[in-house]
Amino acid sequence: MAECPDVLRDYLGYMETIKGRSENTVNGYFIDLRTFFRFLLIQRSIVDESPDSQPDIRLVDLELLRTVTLNDLFEFMNYTKSDRGNSNVTRARKVSSLRRFFYYLSDITHQINDNPAKNLSLPKLPSRMPQYLTLDQSLELLSLASNGKYAERDYCILTLLLNCGLRRAELAGLNLSDVRSDNSLRVIGKGNKERTVYLNEACQKALSAYLPKRPIEGTKDKKALFYGHTKDRISLQGVHYIVKSYLKQVSGAEEYSAHKLRHTAATLMYQQGGVDVLVLKEILGHKNLGTTEIYTHTSTEQLKRAAAASPLAKVENKNKKDDE
Repeated sequence: MAECPDVLRDYLGYMETIKGRSENTVNGYFIDLRTFFRFLLIQRSIVDESPDSQPDIRLVDLELLRTVTLNDLFEFMNYTKSDRGNSNVTRARKVSSLRRFFYYLSDITHQINDNPAKNLSLPKLPSRMPQYLTLDQSLELLSLASNGKYAERDYCILTLLLNCGLRRAELAGLNLSDVRSDNSLRVIGKGNKERTVYLNEACQKALSAYLPKRPIEGTKDKKALFYGHTKDRISLQGVHYIVKSYLKQVSGAEEYSAHKLRHTAATLMYQQGGVDVLVLKEILGHKNLGTTEIYTHTSTEQLKRAAAASPLAKVENKNKKDDE
C-alpha cells in the first residue's frame, strides 16, 4: 500500500489497530477505495487517463475529498456496474467501504464537515439460500481424507471445519495453546473477537491422532497448530487448496469452496442436530442474529415431518360412501 495518500493510510491504520479489522478486511477496504479514488481523479479531470490505466491515487488529498457529493458517489456506483460489470454483491461491498471511510472523515476525525455517503443506499441483494454438503457428502469428504501423506492433518482440518463451523482464517490462526484441556477450542474471529468452541468426540479423536504427527523440527512458527508442506503456519490459500482437493472428488460438490464447510456445519447442526439458533449464533461467532438465521431455512424432509406430525394427519371422513 505504498501508493496510499496520507488520508487513506491513516484510515486503514485506524481500522486495523483501533477497530481490530483483519489484514484481509483492511486490504479489501484499500482496493475498494483505490478504485473510487482513481474514478474521482478522472471525473474531476485531474489526470487525463482512464480509471483502468491506474492513475496515481496519491494525488487525492483532503481538499479533494471535501468536494465529494452524493451525486459523485451515485456516478461511481453506476460506473462500477456499467463499465466494470460488478455484481450487486461486489457493489454492495464498495458502498460499505465508502460509508465507513466518509463516516471516519466526518464523524470520527472531523476532517470534513458533511458525510456525502450518509444516504448512499446498498444495491438490492438477491435472497439466496446457503449452499452446503449433505450428510452423505460430508461423510464421503472425511473418508477421502483418511489416506495420504498428510492424512491425520487433513482429516483433522476437515473435521474441525465440518463440526465447529470455523472460518478459513480462524482455522489458519489456531495455535497449539488454543486446544484446551477441557476439550474446548479458543477461536479468534472477525474483529479480533474471542469465542470458545467445545469439541465433540469426533474433533477430540481427530486432534489426538494429528498432534503426534504435528511437525516440530524445522517449523518456523512454533505456536501454530497446523502447518503447510513447507512447515510454515498454514495459510488461507493452503487451507483452500487442501479442502478443494478433496471437494473435487465428491460428486455434486466439485465447485464448492472451503467456506461451504462452514455453511454445512451450521445447516447440519440446525436441521439434524436440533441446535437452537441462539446457540448456533454463539458457535459461529456471528454479531447479529439475522446473519445466523440464513441457516434456519427448512428442508423438504422437515416440511414432510411437520405435515406428518399434525394430530389431524390420519383423520378420515367416516361418512364417506364406498365406491360402487
